[in-house]
This record gives sequence, structure tokens and C-alpha cells, in this order.
Amino acid sequence: MGQLLSRAIAAAVALGFAAGSAAAQTDYPQRAITLIVPFAAGGPTDVVARIAADHMTRTLKQPVIIENVVGAGGTTASTRAARAAPDGYTIEMGHMGTHAASVALYPSLAYKPDADFAPIGLVAGTPVLIVAKKEFPAKDLKEFVSYVKANVATLNMAHAGVGSVSFTTCLLLNSILGVKPASIPFNGTGPALTALISGQVDYMCDQIVNLVQQVQGGQIKAYAIGTPGSAGRGQQALAALVKSEIARWTPIIKAAGPTD
Repeated sequence: MGQLLSRAIAAAVALGFAAGSAAAQTDYPQRAITLIVPFAAGGPTDVVARIAADHMTRTLKQPVIIENVVGAGGTTASTRAARAAPDGYTIEMGHMGTHAASVALYPSLAYKPDADFAPIGLVAGTPVLIVAKKEFPAKDLKEFVSYVKANVATLNMAHAGVGSVSFTTCLLLNSILGVKPASIPFNGTGPALTALISGQVDYMCDQIVNLVQQVQGGQIKAYAIGTPGSAGRGQQALAALVKSEIARWTPIIKAAGPTD
């Protein structure tokens, strides 16, 4: 079961992307930079983006302004980023959901992740937890698996939108377990986590950066953790990572069947 988690979690990384390929600018930047976050404020992608934006502001001596654009599993924001002028002043904090799984999930996707963006850098790779509401009866991962298999018809899974990390990682988990619980979408991890804490949903999978306080406070139960893989830091290595993630997640998502 530990291998299950490592397989499910390996792509929970945040990547900085710029639209197109901007020409070299020796005096860049001369004004504020907009950093688009594809999910609601308070979620793990937002947290990582704000940490990065703070450092960039101090390093570049220009403000980096966070813009949260929610909807369609992050693809609404990615479409906006792809259509921005390729001048380096609009960038996005994307990840494997917005730039890999989205290709299989959205047949009419308005952008090509491996062609319409220039990867800037690997920002973070965070472990993902399998968590459940505090009333969930299973005491450990083995019991969690058994309980989910036996009661899937009455269970539901929360996620931050089709294509998000929370969606795709739990999709893989469910496919390995051979179950299809009801899938409940939210506009970001924050709202999904709130629903989990209140007991409105049964379980979810998400990045640890957003869950530590709630687990330690006994508001939710944690059953397993997986750590992500690593990738080279150069632009060619990051572009190759995007392509490999598209190839990796496409067959998994297609095999799972309809996602709405």
C-alpha cells in the first residue's frame, strides 16, 4: 500500500509557467508581475504561490500580485495565462493537474500545456495525504481500504475541481482500490477541506501543506502519506516533465471513465 501512495503522489508539484516564450529583457522587470493561481485562496497551490511571490517581490524589486482564478479544475486560469501577452508579466503557478491531467479530462482544452507555455522553474514538490472526516470508522490504512471497498455506495470523495491534484491523486487511489465513490467538486481545496471538517464529505487526498494543522488538531484523520518524485531544474527538464506527466496521467484518467 505504500507503493500505492508513492505512485499516486509523485506529481504533486507546483511549476511556474509563463505564456509563450518572451524575448530576453535585460532590464526586466520594470513593473508589477501578475501571478495567476488556478485555485481559491487558502489552498496548497495558493500557499506555495504566496511564498514564492513574497520572495520574488524582494528579489526582483517589483510587486508580484496574486490573482486567484477558479473554475474547471484550474483550466480557466490556465487559459487566461496562455492568452496573456508573452512578456513575462503574467505567469501562472500551475501543476500536474492544470498541465498534464487536463489534457485527458478536457477534450476541448483551450491551450496546449507543452506548447503554449514556457516553464520557468520547479517551485515545490509536496507530499500528499489520504485524509477522512474525524468520524470515519477506520483506524488505519488497512481498515480504510477495507471500509471504502465495503461501503463505497454510501461514500463520497471531496476534491478541488476536476483536474486538480486532489482530484487526480484520489482518482488514482480509487482506481487501484477498484471503487467509484460519489465525487464532490469544490472551488478549491479550502472549501473542500471545510466540508471534510464539518463531516459533509467522507474523504479526500491533498497536499500536506494544507492539512497539517487540521490533522494535528484532531479535526480530520490522516491515513497515509506519499512523497513526490524529483525533476531537473533546467527549462528543458521541466518541459520534459510536463510531457511525461501528460503521458502518465492520460491512460489513468481515460481508464477511470466519465468524471462528471
